[in-house]
Amino acid sequence: MHAQANADAEDGAAIGEWTVRSIMEEENLVARAAKKKRRYSSYGGEISEAPPNLLRDDRGKHHFRANKPNELWITDVTEFRIPAGKACPPPIVDCFDGMPLGWSISTSPDAEMANSSLLGACVWLNEGDHPKIHSDRGCHYRWPGWIKICRENGLVRSMSRKGCSPDNARCEGFFGRLKIEFFHGCDWAGVTIGEFMGMLDAYLRWYRDVRIKGDLDYRSPMQYRRDLGLLAA
Repeated sequence: MHAQANADAEDGAAIGEWTVRSIMEEENLVARAAKKKRRYSSYGGEISEAPPNLLRDDRGKHHFRANKPNELWITDVTEFRIPAGKACPPPIVDCFDGMPLGWSISTSPDAEMANSSLLGACVWLNEGDHPKIHSDRGCHYRWPGWIKICRENGLVRSMSRKGCSPDNARCEGFFGRLKIEFFHGCDWAGVTIGEFMGMLDAYLRWYRDVRIKGDLDYRSPMQYRRDLGLLAA
């Protein structure tokens, strides 16, 4: 909230953090924090040969940075449970700026859901782009349909080690932020699963197009790309 207020301030006027805190207290606003939840696992056994972990160096350190768009993508599946049911999005996130490129939301974590997300991300590819696509060892990323889409679009597959979530830490961080801002602390009673999926889709679009990020000089991923001349204004 402090960063957004300063980003929206006119004439360069900055707003102090303690001023924001005071206003929040007067308005009974409470900052949201992460909650520990059980992690969704899509691992279904070794159904096909796993590609190597291309992000892990000889010292065991992972590198999630990218110098340009479509150099490194990450993906995973997370799960939202509300009284009406569950929803599972597997977004494809570009490590250049954290932009979610493609996503599909389903009540069942199946191959169609994962493949649809990947096809949506491939729309952003330019000629000559061959991004690494890093995932865990979930069955969605081992099935023929996913492998075919990767091959046809020149994507280079990379996978985490078995049962090692830190190998995909940046995607875990994306999900953590998503759940803090969109999900935790909200009363979902009376919300249908269809309504919930529509709201989640709208949030992801807002995250891509509007939500500012400090590491992008307080611009949204979409605006950041426009300012760099990577997208039409």
